[in-house]
Amino acid sequence: MTGPHSLHATDWGRRDARRTVVCVHGYSGNSRDFDFLARDLARDARVVCIDMAGRGGSDWLPAAPHYHFGQFLADIDSMFAQLEVKEADWVGTSMGGLLGLLLASRPTNPVRRLVMNDIGAFVPMDALQHIGRNLAAPARFDSLDAVEAHLRHTHRDWGDISDAQYRHLARHHSRAAEGGGLRLHYDPQITRLMQPFPLSPGIFFWDAWYRVRCPVLLMRGELSGVLPADVADTMVEIKPQAQLVEIPGAGHAPALMSPLEIAVVREFLREAPAARDAARPGLRSAA
Repeated sequence: MTGPHSLHATDWGRRDARRTVVCVHGYSGNSRDFDFLARDLARDARVVCIDMAGRGGSDWLPAAPHYHFGQFLADIDSMFAQLEVKEADWVGTSMGGLLGLLLASRPTNPVRRLVMNDIGAFVPMDALQHIGRNLAAPARFDSLDAVEAHLRHTHRDWGDISDAQYRHLARHHSRAAEGGGLRLHYDPQITRLMQPFPLSPGIFFWDAWYRVRCPVLLMRGELSGVLPADVADTMVEIKPQAQLVEIPGAGHAPALMSPLEIAVVREFLREAPAARDAARPGLRSAA
């Protein structure tokens, strides 16, 4: 593990709320990706949205090899200890969903209910390569408009995002660059870790999936290649109690910004049966 470093989190709601929800972003995301979801959930829960190391307001690590799941899980353990939270619901997009899966697979863990947003127990290599290509970005942008244009291209698969929400993403995904202009919020070193793995079909997490005991909501973009339909269906066959909801028109990964997507997450975390209703307009449910 690397040495001491600081993590930043955006904290919503009352700190003495009955429930705590932890939200963790995708590989190139940050905590502010969840602002629209967190604002809704914070009406009756504390919502802690983390910037993983190298992203958002958190410290960058000394070298690219330090950005690995072992380090991220150690950071999460430290965060739970500092927050004095013994149990929490977990909402993870892409990489954040895998971290939630690995955390929930432990014999003793704090995850009460798990939302895995467009990520599963197998991630195909071509999907990883697609994510890696989207990480490529100019070192400097001349304006916020240029940042927004870049995000509209790299996040074109996120589904239902309004113009105002794209502007919100642009503001929170950019930082002042040395010498003027703007840069993206994440450490450029993390792009090196998404290079193709030779002779590998993908990354497998089936062992972890078999060990998960908490309720799980799988959210899948209808057009996603990162969570193929057959992988999602197999996960539900293994764990029939898991819920699968498909978001129409989205690829990788649903933004969790639209009222429809927010409602699905909210109702699952509140244990309301409506999240399993196959008749909900616009959604396909495997429940």
